[in-house]
Amino acid sequence: MKIKLGNKNNRNKGEMRTETLSDKSKFAIVESYKAARTNIMFSLSADDQKLFAVTSYSKGEGKSTVSSNLAISFSKIEKRVLLVDSDLRRPNIHNIFKIENSTGLSNVIGKMGDFDEAVHRDVLPNLDILPSGTIPPNPSELLCSSRFADLVKRLSEEYDYVIFDTPPIGVVSDALLLKDYVAGFVVVLRERNTTHGDIQNLLESAKLADCKMLGFIKVGCTSGKKRGKRGYYYYQYY
Repeated sequence: MKIKLGNKNNRNKGEMRTETLSDKSKFAIVESYKAARTNIMFSLSADDQKLFAVTSYSKGEGKSTVSSNLAISFSKIEKRVLLVDSDLRRPNIHNIFKIENSTGLSNVIGKMGDFDEAVHRDVLPNLDILPSGTIPPNPSELLCSSRFADLVKRLSEEYDYVIFDTPPIGVVSDALLLKDYVAGFVVVLRERNTTHGDIQNLLESAKLADCKMLGFIKVGCTSGKKRGKRGYYYYQYY
């Protein structure tokens, strides 16, 4: 599978194209996600954890697509996986999987909905999805609430792995609010878009907040000898 996220102009207009892993996906892409999955699993087992978050520095990097494909990859090893759209400002997971988003995370922790009603069961085999729900006026306050802490505890007991798709760290601080609930963050970088300055600023923010970086996934990089052919290609530890 070739994962195309559109050019810079398209991203600015909110017209990003996304594709998820399937049986028709290209071997190189599938193997790249398998490698990322393996490294993440080792990182989680070292801390006896099974929750992690995916973020980026700015919007348009492809973090929601990476979150989705990591969730699919984890579900293929016969583990119960939950993908949570915790981007309560610009959610996108429901668009990628084409599911209803009228009720979701914000409704559950805002006491306006029940988890069992909000979660989408078996969107794919072994994969459940909790969309963002109604966009609230106070995302940060909801993520800091005891209700959210109680929900995370429940999720950690019900699922083998829980993946949070979070807002970009360089845009809002919401992602860093999850630091006490997850083993760490996987950061998505986009070739020719994410700058060295962006990475430095992200790492400085993470250091100040005492957040652990599990690694980086670089997307949109040139593959092989054919110039212009792009995809997802490597995962590395920080």
